[in-house]
Amino acid sequence: MEMVNIPIWAWILFYILVLIMLLIDLKSFGKKGQHEVGVSEALKMTAVWIGVSLVFCGGIYLWYPADSHEKAMEFLAGYLIEKSLSMDNLFVFLMLFSFFGVKNKYQHEVLFWGIFGALVLRSIFIFAGTAMIAQFEWILGLFGLFLIYTGIKMFSHKDDEQVDPSKNIFVKLFKKFFPVTDQMHEDKFFIIENGKRLATPLFITLLVIETTDVAFAVDSIPAVFSVSRDPFIVLTSNIFAILGLRALYFALAAVAKYFTYLKYGLGIILSFVGVKMLLAMNEYVNAASELIGLNINMPHIEVPTTWSLAIIFGVLVMSMLLSVWISRTKTN
Repeated sequence: MEMVNIPIWAWILFYILVLIMLLIDLKSFGKKGQHEVGVSEALKMTAVWIGVSLVFCGGIYLWYPADSHEKAMEFLAGYLIEKSLSMDNLFVFLMLFSFFGVKNKYQHEVLFWGIFGALVLRSIFIFAGTAMIAQFEWILGLFGLFLIYTGIKMFSHKDDEQVDPSKNIFVKLFKKFFPVTDQMHEDKFFIIENGKRLATPLFITLLVIETTDVAFAVDSIPAVFSVSRDPFIVLTSNIFAILGLRALYFALAAVAKYFTYLKYGLGIILSFVGVKMLLAMNEYVNAASELIGLNINMPHIEVPTTWSLAIIFGVLVMSMLLSVWISRTKTN
């Protein structure tokens, strides 16, 4: 996986493009406090975001300065990994909105700022991860082991155990230093009451979503590094997948009951990319095994990006179809 030095102006141009798209999204989709976002509207905007991502991928294919075809495939694989993992995360957001009693017409406001915060945090994590890998390549092996562990754990993880807002340490700390009202005040994050500024449950919801995304990033960012070590590809595929989450949430919320088995497909995907990482890090794995008295002599195996893309897409589609089929069978 070749590392390409992208000029600073390209990074600046990309972030300007992202900000413009976010502003367009805020103005045109789910306008603040005006209406509840319907499934039809959400599906149209989801299609628009996917289309924009594919256009950007086409730009990589045509103009990327080195190995453009491979980089386009890496972008697609990274985008698909992040998008598939984000689908599971959206079900957690659905639970959070239910827990805090956030009405549908105010949810898009929380999601917008939640996605904006996620873009900032993901950028920091990816740049830090790239710097760490450049200095200590063996960290990729630890990423691989962690992804395998996480993938296996998803098979035994209960949905209602994924997140408990009442136990969120950041919420506890925030409440110690800032007063919070128990009453929802439409789409306001803060209110002034008796001369005192109070945070509303809507802001607490946003705080939980932001901190929960940090935990999600621990899985998704190492997974994207399994298909590319190019920071520009890792960052852009991650961000484009996140940009369409607000629309995707409202599309999935209406059919959430049909995707109860999606997590098993995601578990397989995480385990696959973890194994893929370890196979490419054979010299470190062999060295570590020798330290504990083993001689496994694992060969170096590079799984082609096109194969990775096909496997990830196939597992995702099969798990979704299986979820729908089993859900319909149970209701009949």
